[in-house]
Amino acid sequence: MLIVTTENIAGKEVEPLSIVKGSTIQTVNAFRDIGAGFKTLVGGELKKYTEMMDNARQIATDRMVEEAKRLGADAIVCVRYTTSSIMQSASEVMAYGTAVKFRQ
Repeated sequence: MLIVTTENIAGKEVEPLSIVKGSTIQTVNAFRDIGAGFKTLVGGELKKYTEMMDNARQIATDRMVEEAKRLGADAIVCVRYTTSSIMQSASEVMAYGTAVKFRQ
């Protein structure tokens, strides 16, 4: 499945099928959250949160692609990601775009 952030795909004519999306809500365990709280005192990257968000983006992307495949799409254009805080230490990641079929 071709996934792009642009509206067009060079050399292809596309027919839009539908908006597709995938999302997940992720959190780290409480002990890592406490450790991250201490890390904010000295600064630096919160690596477990970075890993959590990378994992969440991949899950959201995979779910979006599965929805596009069910529609028979060849690609997804205009892909975007959003994040939001659901509660302390829990974030939602959503991937969305437009599923398209290549015109012959």
